[in-house]
Amino acid sequence: MFNWMKTAVLMASITALFGMIGAMIGGQKGMMLALMFALVMNFFSYWFSDKMVLRMYNAREVDASSAPQFYAMVRELAQRAQLPTPRVYLIDEDAPNAFATGRNPEHAAVAATTGILRVLTEREMRGVMAHELAHVKHRDILISTISATMAGAISALANFALFFGGRDEEGRPSNPIASIALALLAPLAASLIQIAISRAREFEADREGAAICGDPQALASALDKIHKYAQGIPLTPAEAHPETAQMMIMNPLSGGGLSGLFSTHPPTEERIARLLAMVRSV
Repeated sequence: MFNWMKTAVLMASITALFGMIGAMIGGQKGMMLALMFALVMNFFSYWFSDKMVLRMYNAREVDASSAPQFYAMVRELAQRAQLPTPRVYLIDEDAPNAFATGRNPEHAAVAATTGILRVLTEREMRGVMAHELAHVKHRDILISTISATMAGAISALANFALFFGGRDEEGRPSNPIASIALALLAPLAASLIQIAISRAREFEADREGAAICGDPQALASALDKIHKYAQGIPLTPAEAHPETAQMMIMNPLSGGGLSGLFSTHPPTEERIARLLAMVRSV
């Protein structure tokens, strides 16, 4: 419940920030134009983002005949989660990872790399796919798509305001110092809000995924193993798409130190600790 409340507050914050940028560019009219711009972008993302990301990774769809064990696992877990069976895809990539996409449970897809199938045991793989189905169940894909689209739109509008300046409702130039400050800080604030939303949804997907598969320790073991393997087998530059990093079960682009503060995923150690706490509480 806390993660859902946190997500709602963060989504409201990023929407308010978007309105502030629009108001800075052109007062109330600018705010309305900015919101219309966001609606158009979100409409496009809602309908086409799943097709784009699957094509981006050259994912190939599999079924009960082409990948019987993997498909049967996903189908059984979907039934446990009371979800329609999603479309199932494999990505020919050594880096161990997986993600879910699609605008709603009726049009969802889950994908896994061939690397993750080699690295994990069947038990661990069940934990990973249960995590991805938890994202589908909670419509996290829609939430993350909207937050990412809004953050990108805020950056675009802020760049416009930085180069062309802002106007008030009467068409007069706004305070240049305030305009520059907002134009520089708004994209950073939007990115931090987007990251916070993504982290909250990952924690919730871990919790719900553990409940779906009935084995929190399996998901904890999978996360630990993926994290260790990912350090030695990062995605190639052609496959490492920053815009899709938040969709993965493990951010393939995150590193240690300061860069970890800006990761779309919580620290792996904290995710594992929460899952093991679930085991102890049973």
